[in-house]
Amino acid sequence: MLVTSAAGKALEKISSAHLERLAYVYVRQSTAGQVRKNQEGRENQEALAQRATALGWSPERVRVIDSDLGLSGKSADAREGFRELVSEVSLGHAGIVLCYEASRLARNNADWYALLDLCTLRGTLIADTDGVYDAREYNDRLLLGLRGMMSEAELHLLRLRMDAGKMRQVEKGTYRQVLPTGLVRLEDGRVLKHPDQHARRAIGLIFERFRSLQTVPKVLKSLREDEVLLPRFRYGGLHTGELLWVRPTNANIYSILCNPAYAGAFVYGRRAKARDGSASPDRRVNKPMEEWITIHKDMYPAYISWEEFLANQQRLKQNGYRLTHNRLGAPRKGPALLSGLAVCGHCGRRMSVTYSGSKSQGSYLCNALRATHGAPSCLYVAARRVDEAVVEAFFEAVKPSEISLLEEVLAAQSADRERLLRHHHDSVKAASYEVRLAEKRYRSVDPENRLVASELEKGWEAALRSLSDAREASDRFEREHQQTALDPNLRAQLANLGRRLPELWESGKLRVEHKKELLRSLISRVIFSRPEPDTIEMRIVWISGAVSTLPVRTPIRRARDLRGYDVLVGEILALNAEGYPDSKIARRLTEEGFHSARGEEGVPARFVTEVRRQHGQGSVSKVLKSLGKLEGRWTVLGLSKHLQVDRGRIYKLIRKGVLPTERHPQTGNHLIEDDPELIAGLRTRLAAKPRDSSVNATA
Repeated sequence: MLVTSAAGKALEKISSAHLERLAYVYVRQSTAGQVRKNQEGRENQEALAQRATALGWSPERVRVIDSDLGLSGKSADAREGFRELVSEVSLGHAGIVLCYEASRLARNNADWYALLDLCTLRGTLIADTDGVYDAREYNDRLLLGLRGMMSEAELHLLRLRMDAGKMRQVEKGTYRQVLPTGLVRLEDGRVLKHPDQHARRAIGLIFERFRSLQTVPKVLKSLREDEVLLPRFRYGGLHTGELLWVRPTNANIYSILCNPAYAGAFVYGRRAKARDGSASPDRRVNKPMEEWITIHKDMYPAYISWEEFLANQQRLKQNGYRLTHNRLGAPRKGPALLSGLAVCGHCGRRMSVTYSGSKSQGSYLCNALRATHGAPSCLYVAARRVDEAVVEAFFEAVKPSEISLLEEVLAAQSADRERLLRHHHDSVKAASYEVRLAEKRYRSVDPENRLVASELEKGWEAALRSLSDAREASDRFEREHQQTALDPNLRAQLANLGRRLPELWESGKLRVEHKKELLRSLISRVIFSRPEPDTIEMRIVWISGAVSTLPVRTPIRRARDLRGYDVLVGEILALNAEGYPDSKIARRLTEEGFHSARGEEGVPARFVTEVRRQHGQGSVSKVLKSLGKLEGRWTVLGLSKHLQVDRGRIYKLIRKGVLPTERHPQTGNHLIEDDPELIAGLRTRLAAKPRDSSVNATA
């Protein structure tokens, strides 16, 4: 009786206007697997065409839409069949829409209510296995709305159950994740290396090349030079299930090096949806290793050890060249040894390296502010002198005595870390006690006493927040302050290396990349600043945290920018006025610690000559040397003219010690006393001995 009544009500809703239009049967299954395995479900949905006939539609006016088989109903984006159905309803061609249940039409409320609104507007009926509904009627629309909500909620619950089952498998390491090329899964679940030896060797070659070359671009270059192809197993597309051989790229080499499955580990949670507010909600990003959900080692046959995998990840991070993460970049062939280590002391940015020619030693340049704000460059430092100073400091650091000091510093840092870590753990314990105490107070109060209970609940929540903050602080400290200690084997190697390293460094047997690696083993960064125009101050930050400060004199373009330039010019002019020659002035200024603008050791004579000429002064020394008498005594030039003889004959007498002289303190001229008896004796001696043509000495 009830069935007959329900059928009667359904037929009452069907009018002749509905029968004049078409009846649409919508057929959908969510996955391709359901389409293949659940044939009965598809047949049950297609049988709705017979129901349309039973409701009064002629068979030729019944249309079946089955183009959405294998597609999920959570969105209408890729469902051409659903869009066709909506279009037919909106055009008024559909008298009734039949589906097995509401979830077949849509599991998304937005799509479901859009269809209901069109059915209400056009008077189209909706039917399922339970009945016929008219969206224009309040009760039917309410019921359809509830069915749509339940359908969407059912999808969510299904996802939760599936995810829970999946996570249980993940925790055990039995979840069948997609394996990378080189690993295959048998039907019984076992995982083996690919049976193709060529594929296994090609993958092993990637790890061997990276072990020696240390960077992905170098590995790529070497593989392309050797014309090596890499295997690539296709899980989808035209060549599904085939092993293809493709040219190596940065991306596929990097993916092989970063996949922990090649180290024999089952890992879940390496990637997650980006939560940075980007326009693409499905964009996925790599997560750091400490945030991976599960790591099960020794689950797969390994191409490399887990330790080598971790070392490779650390190397790849360092090759990334990011100052905020202390990444130095890969060592390259350029002769500038501090590339990646040089930091600008003015803005704190990493300095780039520039080379002006094939034989250039390079320079360090900070262009960050000019690139971002159009401001002048912060700092420019020629590499040769600062590199030499850092290398000398490095040699001192690897001496056995310095290594012992490094061990002491690391031990002190380790003890301080342990004290702070103990402090954080104590804070967590204290906060945990406060949480238990607050919970105990809350649970002991009478629930009817709401005023007291609410305050105690607030206290409990505050204690929980304090506990969460304490745990976060403890985890952050432990993550950012890793244990540092000098390995005994490394210590022995450094002690032996410290004695032989300077000789080995200059032997030419070490490549530039090796020298840079050695410097990075002890140096974290080198901070440059220019307190004076001609002085670079370097602060070497060692890996222990200690800091060494070294001043280095550097060439500059303009001499007037020299520190103490006015004092230097004043001394040059004063010494020149006293009669000193340029060479003696240069030596004296060098002894006093002055230097030139171009960075030579000391002050060259040409610099003295240039300064003197710029200030309009001639050489007083040359003027004095051209005089016949100085301070009432004869010069060699004046005496030779007075006696009308060649100067060489007088110099010969001076060298033999026959003619006594005294040197002028400024010019260095030989001064001879103006004694009449001495002059007369010289005249007689020179007249008695004719001029020796073989003597051709000059003053």
